[in-house]
Amino acid sequence: MTAPRKGITRQEAMRRVLQGMADDRAGYAALHTLLEEQFQATLHHQSAQLTALADQVIAAVEPLDARRRQRVSLVTALLGPQGDMPQLFALLQEDARATAERDWAALEQMVLECKRLNARNSDLLTEQYSIMQRVLHGEEDTYAPG
Repeated sequence: MTAPRKGITRQEAMRRVLQGMADDRAGYAALHTLLEEQFQATLHHQSAQLTALADQVIAAVEPLDARRRQRVSLVTALLGPQGDMPQLFALLQEDARATAERDWAALEQMVLECKRLNARNSDLLTEQYSIMQRVLHGEEDTYAPG
């Protein structure tokens, strides 16, 4: 096992990883809400609301990504470049390990759900754009020679 970043102890590095996970669970819950609001705004063609929500989604994602990068950095500092979260959790005492593993699994599910919602929203926006283009400009092959 390698030493953590200069200036922090292994215990502090572990605390930061676990706190980051807790912060991410709250962050992904907020992102989930924003993605649901974005879907409703898309369904109702509320362009001003969509613009505002896009800014809010970006603002919600930035700290999530920063914490992910920090987590990777801390795990790498503690365990080396091949280190991963299960190896990190193995360093914890039994009760703390079980809690961390459960929290990590919940966080992974939240990430997957937000990715699914984002893809759903993107698909809806793309379909609406495609329909609007056909309405405004007609089908490309409508007047093509047979």
